[in-house]
Amino acid sequence: MPSSTTALRVAVLVGSTREGRFAPVVTRWLRGHLAQRADLSTDVVDLAETPLPTVLPAFGQEPPPGTREALAAVSPRLAAADAFVFVTPEYNHSFPAALKNAVDWHHTEWHGKPVAFVSYGGLSGGLRAVEQLRVVMAELNAMTVRNTVSFHNAYGAFDPDGRVDDPAVDAAAKAMLDQLTWWAHALREAKSRRPYAA
Repeated sequence: MPSSTTALRVAVLVGSTREGRFAPVVTRWLRGHLAQRADLSTDVVDLAETPLPTVLPAFGQEPPPGTREALAAVSPRLAAADAFVFVTPEYNHSFPAALKNAVDWHHTEWHGKPVAFVSYGGLSGGLRAVEQLRVVMAELNAMTVRNTVSFHNAYGAFDPDGRVDDPAVDAAAKAMLDQLTWWAHALREAKSRRPYAA
């Protein structure tokens, strides 16, 4: 049983797979904040590097050939995580299809775990994608934390080296990770006392 001093395992799920995507810039920024925390260990699950099939098998049926191999690059990492951060842009007032596909391939991996969001986009900063993800993750028995980080007009928010010179953004990241950590500890300790009932 992990103790309260054991580092929490945070899986960062990178939701954009679009060619020329901005996601790597945002993800590097987030990893910088995660690296400052000795209480968190990070595993970046980039869906562009670990693509999942888009055809799900019928209920109770075996998945198509090659599916198990694709899932093996993602599923164990999600199962091992104590918490998640989704990095997502906004596509047509929602989140990317690749991210929904990855969510739908999994079930118990999300149960009783907290999820935080870092979003980016134009004027909305990806917030509409986050609001829709909250509904989806509630259905999967995950706990979404209130605080988020959103980059409005994201291409102009970062300098050429991928840095953000805005103390308010750093404060938002700290507040989000503090909340994620609190919930991750609380839920991990609760599940160590009794199995999660979904």
